[in-house]
Amino acid sequence: MLIHPFSADWNTHFELIKYVLDKCFQGLDYTIEHVGSTAVPGLAAKPIIDIDIVFNDPSTFPLIKQALELIGYFHNGNQGIEDREVFKRLGTEQHEILDSIRHHLYVCSAESQALKRHLITRDYLRNNEWAKTEYQQMKYALAEKAGQEQKAYADLKEKHVNELIDRFYIFNA
Repeated sequence: MLIHPFSADWNTHFELIKYVLDKCFQGLDYTIEHVGSTAVPGLAAKPIIDIDIVFNDPSTFPLIKQALELIGYFHNGNQGIEDREVFKRLGTEQHEILDSIRHHLYVCSAESQALKRHLITRDYLRNNEWAKTEYQQMKYALAEKAGQEQKAYADLKEKHVNELIDRFYIFNA
């Protein structure tokens, strides 16, 4: 099954990854945000933790990048989304936590529109039961339509979910 019922473990998994990242970013000015569906209590999701590392000063990005490379990540560009840099595990060295918890890791400027979209979506879903219910129903329907295949689901979600998320922006204006 592609979409799993909510698990309190997701927040624990985020905190474990955050602990490791905090240790490698000592002395830097940053915050770490748990975003995506796993950050919304009660919402079913793919069991993949989405994390945004946020910096204010652009000169901090190279230092974050270097710290991430030292613990086994590589910079994979922005993958077509401005102001959101993607980092993935190299797979060349093992880390007990980072390699045992599925996660997506992004680095964003505090001014990034991608970050703002993540935060508005997360917070709106946390605070509006109707939106959480509608979003969850959409996710289950799209997973079924995709035959529970992750790539097909991601493609369908990208085509259909933006309209719903855009409504959150309207309500937050």
